[in-house]
Amino acid sequence: MLVGIGPGSVEHMTGRARAAIAEADTIIGYVTYIKLVADLIEGKEVIRKSMTEELDRAIEALERARAGKKVALVSSGDAGVYGMAGPTYEVLFQAGWTPDSGIEVEIVPGASAINSCAARVGAPLTHDFCAISLSDLLTPWPVIARRLDAAAAADFVVALYNPRSGRRTRQITEAQRLFLRHRRPETPVAIVKSAYRRRENIVFTTLAQMVDADIGMLSTVLIGNSSTFVRHGCMVTPRGYANKYDLAQGCTHEGEKAGRSLSTGLLGWLQNLQADVADGISLEELARRHRLPLEYLRDTLAEPLPEALEAVSEEGGE
Repeated sequence: MLVGIGPGSVEHMTGRARAAIAEADTIIGYVTYIKLVADLIEGKEVIRKSMTEELDRAIEALERARAGKKVALVSSGDAGVYGMAGPTYEVLFQAGWTPDSGIEVEIVPGASAINSCAARVGAPLTHDFCAISLSDLLTPWPVIARRLDAAAAADFVVALYNPRSGRRTRQITEAQRLFLRHRRPETPVAIVKSAYRRRENIVFTTLAQMVDADIGMLSTVLIGNSSTFVRHGCMVTPRGYANKYDLAQGCTHEGEKAGRSLSTGLLGWLQNLQADVADGISLEELARRHRLPLEYLRDTLAEPLPEALEAVSEEGGE
């Protein structure tokens, strides 16, 4: 059983995670994670491993399972998010394991750091977001840099995992430099250390100043998008309801329609795109305006008019 224990506090573990640990004969994990579940493992065989010994943990779990033990291999957060699920499956496949080979594997999900840290600062993930690890121990830096640049340009809210360690100090500065190519210096940033644990610390700052904050391996850095704001100690990324609805009255704005996006959705954009071309605006200018590939606009305009758009047009421009 690959058990995600969430941020570490027992009240934030799922019922299944607690039950899996209770059922297990053997508990395996990184020493810090073992400490987080110390109250649940009394009387069990406990195998503690150090940092960087992920493959050793997986091999140990397989050997114990082959010996007939029920094993709980614990990860903080979610075992499938930068956790032990991936390396464990790699070890299993290399050993010739299949689902019907006699060893059953269960993934027990838990709240990842992105969920826990977001909950501590407000609602920063209400719109599209992604997670990127700055650890270049296993991933080449150019790959990480390309992902950072693409996410920044695409206006994702971004959670940076493993942002800085004792030996990896420059990566967070490089990430900041890449983001500043696309984001305003005053873009809100929240830095959460040890969410829901005894030494929890939360700092609100900006993209321009974030590298001056205390950031380490137990920190998660949440970088807002172009709409994210901080108010009364809450970091919020609007979903876009204010564009469509009068939030005080609950009704749609003039020209909008409940259940359909008329101005900003795909069909409305296609209609506006065709009108812009008809007005003589070049595709190159439209590509710059929308920050989309020129080839995408060409291919889009070459497609037949969607039936749904034709129906909208027949409704009188709705």
